[in-house]
Amino acid sequence: MIVILKKNPDEKQLNNLMAWLENLNLSIHPTEGQMHTILGLVGDTSAVDIDLLRALDIVEDVKRVQEPYKSANRKFHEEDTVIPVGNTQIGGDVFSVIAGPCSIESEEQVCQIAKAVKASGATMLRGGAFKPRTSPYAFQGLRGHGLELLLEAKRQTGLPVVTEIMDLSQLKLFDKVDVIQVGARNMQNFELLKELGHTGKPILIKRGLANTLQELLMSAEYVMAGGNENVILCERGIRTFETATRNTLDLSAVPMLKKMTHLPIIIDPSHATGISWMVKPMAMAAAACGADGLMIEVHNDPKRALCDGAQSLTPEAFDDVMQAVNAILPHAYKMPKGM
Repeated sequence: MIVILKKNPDEKQLNNLMAWLENLNLSIHPTEGQMHTILGLVGDTSAVDIDLLRALDIVEDVKRVQEPYKSANRKFHEEDTVIPVGNTQIGGDVFSVIAGPCSIESEEQVCQIAKAVKASGATMLRGGAFKPRTSPYAFQGLRGHGLELLLEAKRQTGLPVVTEIMDLSQLKLFDKVDVIQVGARNMQNFELLKELGHTGKPILIKRGLANTLQELLMSAEYVMAGGNENVILCERGIRTFETATRNTLDLSAVPMLKKMTHLPIIIDPSHATGISWMVKPMAMAAAACGADGLMIEVHNDPKRALCDGAQSLTPEAFDDVMQAVNAILPHAYKMPKGM
């Protein structure tokens, strides 16, 4: 349920209203927009008398929210969420580019790539220390040592770092990580999401291979219900009958999610296509349709990469992508207000 207040509500009446709602065991999420102040009510709202609420002097309207996701719902939060990350942000007027190797292999490798992507305009560094692999015989990452190397690259470049967590037992190792990534396979690991909801760190959630947008938002809701509202959504392709590409990149998810939620949305064209030469056109398309950023895999020697070399760009190719994307951004689609 959302309560839309009139402009400049009386402070005493507002405090009385919020006290009454809290006595009904409801969680209140106030949002101040340009035109209205909205109180988002989460919990059992069946005891709320809508007619009584509407009759209050400071209340303009009351609406029930049918969607199961509440905190992530744009109806609760009209303005786009902007999430600070180190010396930059995700969402708002900044187009974020998270770039780096699929898997951290050595200090020389990750630091060299970090310096290259920063020079090309990347705003954050990605790198996998813990790697979920389909085969138990494939390279699983350097784990804790990989995190140490990633943080060394951060020290040398100043880039905030993004890396994936696979299990709750690893959480204590992520203290110095700027953004914790929840991979597609863990999108519905609800125990993990609940625990991440108790951290103050930005959480990047990748859409699962066969999950709907509502299911993605419900995963975000798990984190937000724990008190952590710093959630970023990532579209990385879904599994369809098509086999020419690794996955099918659902760019329609960007405008649809923009209508459904206030959370920032980034696109991962590397995992979506699985083919390095396809990253550039898909990155350009993502920028054009209004995404808040990109996540791109970059490797200094893709042919010898221990993980996902076929979809990784060289630093030179990444620089070319950045130039093409920057040319698109001034013409990017903007979601009309009120849609």
